[in-house]
Amino acid sequence: QVQLVESGGGSVQAGGSLRLSCAASGLTRNENYYMGWFRQVPGKEREGVAKIDSDGSTSYADSVKGRFTISQDNAKNTLYLQMDSLKPEDSAMYYCAAKEGPVSMDWVHKGIYEYRYWGQGTQVTVSS
Repeated sequence: QVQLVESGGGSVQAGGSLRLSCAASGLTRNENYYMGWFRQVPGKEREGVAKIDSDGSTSYADSVKGRFTISQDNAKNTLYLQMDSLKPEDSAMYYCAAKEGPVSMDWVHKGIYEYRYWGQGTQVTVSS
């Protein structure tokens, strides 16, 4: 059973940085996992922030391009999200997600229905 555990959230002022981590366990050897970060604010649907495919290619939501960087350390089974130049509108609960196989083109909005495994989330609060 795949388990994902996020860490690294917290409170920061606008313009600051945070790095989120997601430790994965229970991964099947030789399986190609597609990993992603999502976020959700109360009253709104969870949306994709960044994803990294099994070949290492990355994609970002328009709202975070140029500010966030997704990466992974395969040796440590850990996914990261480096968040720079944070804005108050980045405040949300951030979730790590994983699935076997690729996701659709509209992963930002439909990824919530496609990713199979989810972490419990880590809160990010950005103050102005």
